[in-house]
Amino acid sequence: MLKWIVTTVIALIFVSGLSSALQRFGLGKLPGDFSFRLGRRNIYLPVTTTLLLSLAAALVARML
Repeated sequence: MLKWIVTTVIALIFVSGLSSALQRFGLGKLPGDFSFRLGRRNIYLPVTTTLLLSLAAALVARML
């Protein structure tokens, strides 16, 4: 269980860092991707995008 939580957190950080590149492909604006402003900072939590990318990575890993 802890391994999945750590993996999800790392994936969220990775996808959050690549958010500008992913938005060009339509990812990052899906229902379930949260973006809000706290003070002067924009907080972006791409939950749905992370799940889709994780599913795609799992499918590719299973094929290999």
